[in-house]
Amino acid sequence: MTDRSAKDFFTGVGRRKSAVAQTRIQTGRGNLNVNKESRDVYASLKALFELIGKDQQLDVDVIVRGGGIRSQLDAINLGVARALVKLNPDLRSSLRKAGLLTRDARVKERKKPGLKRARRAPQWAKR
Repeated sequence: MTDRSAKDFFTGVGRRKSAVAQTRIQTGRGNLNVNKESRDVYASLKALFELIGKDQQLDVDVIVRGGGIRSQLDAINLGVARALVKLNPDLRSSLRKAGLLTRDARVKERKKPGLKRARRAPQWAKR
């Protein structure tokens, strides 16, 4: 049996499209640091913490790279949810029911030769 101190932290990795977020949570005052810059807690993260009843009790440190703003936010949410399951395995069922532990596997389809985009063909001309 290990004794958990205040310095303990739990990690989780979240991915969405080409965004990758490495998250680290620990007990604290509800601070959010994204790429070493302090931020206001995002609304989706606030809803996540309210769901588990730990609002303003956990500090979140995130390193996120790649993707756009929305996919980075989805990657952060998944990484935090995975870290929370490591913190308390009893939260798994409630987080799963809320759809927060499911990775969205949709990514952009590659461009094919002879086409303008992945599926868009050049305009057809009869003559």
